[in-house]
Amino acid sequence: MALMTPTILLMFALVGACAGLLAGLFGIGGGLILIPLFIWAFKLAGFAPQIIVHLAFGTSLAIIIPTAISSALGHRKRGNVDWHLVLRMACGSVAGVVCGSSLAAGLSGDTLKGLFGLMQIGVGSRLFSRPPKEPDMHPGPAGWWPILVIGFVVGGFSAFFGVGGGVIAVPLIMIFLHHSMHRAVGNSSGLMVVSALTGTASYMIHGWGLAELPPFSLGYVNLLVTLLVAPFTIIMARVGVRVANRTSHARLVRVFAVLIILVGVRMALDAFWR
Repeated sequence: MALMTPTILLMFALVGACAGLLAGLFGIGGGLILIPLFIWAFKLAGFAPQIIVHLAFGTSLAIIIPTAISSALGHRKRGNVDWHLVLRMACGSVAGVVCGSSLAAGLSGDTLKGLFGLMQIGVGSRLFSRPPKEPDMHPGPAGWWPILVIGFVVGGFSAFFGVGGGVIAVPLIMIFLHHSMHRAVGNSSGLMVVSALTGTASYMIHGWGLAELPPFSLGYVNLLVTLLVAPFTIIMARVGVRVANRTSHARLVRVFAVLIILVGVRMALDAFWR
C-alpha cells in the first residue's frame, strides 16, 4: 500500500504526537492538523479524488475516540471532568452529529475542504486576538436547555468538519456555563468521546460499499491509518494534560492559533483558488 512509505509513516508519527498533545492541552481532538495530513497522504497514495476529503474526515474522527478517552481520563484524575454535565451535553451532541454528518456527506470534497479552511481561519483569528481566560466566578447550576443546545452545536460542528469539536466546545462551556479553562478542557474531552463515536459511525454508514474506497476501509474510515496514528495521539494526550496543568495557556493558544490560521489559508486557497 502506497501509504507505507518512510516519509508518510514519519509524518503520521510526528503529526499524531502533536495532535495528541493538543488534545491534552486544549481539549480538542487534533482533527485541525490530522485532516490536512491525511488529505496530503491520501493524494500521495493515489486514492480516488472524490473520496479523499470524506475519508480524511472519517478517519480523523476514529482517531479522536481513543485520544479523547486518554485526555478525559487524565483530566478526570485532576477533578476537571463533570460526568453528569458531559452526559447531558452528549444527549444533544448525538442529534447534532447525525445532522452534521448527513449534511457533510452531501457536499463535494472541495466545498467541504474550503469550508473547513475558512472555519480554521475564523477560529484561529478569534483565539489569537482574544485568548480564552479563566473566569473569576465558580460554575453554578445550569438548566437542561443550554446544555442540550451546546451539545447539539458541538456535535454538529464535530461531524460536519470531522474534528472533535473542542475548538467550539471549550469557549461555549466557559462563556455560557461559566467554567474555568481547565474544567472546560476536561469536560470538552469527555464530550468528544461521544461526538467522535457517533460521528465515526455516521461516516462509516455514509461511505459503506463505495467501490472507490482503498483497502482496510470501513466506509469513510481507514482502519490502517487509524491503527498507525492512534498510539501516538493516546500517549501524547496524557503528556498534554500534565503540561496544561503547569503552563499558562495564553502563549500556547496564540502559537496554536497561528498554526491553524496558516493551515486554514492553505486549505481554502487549494479549494477555491486553484
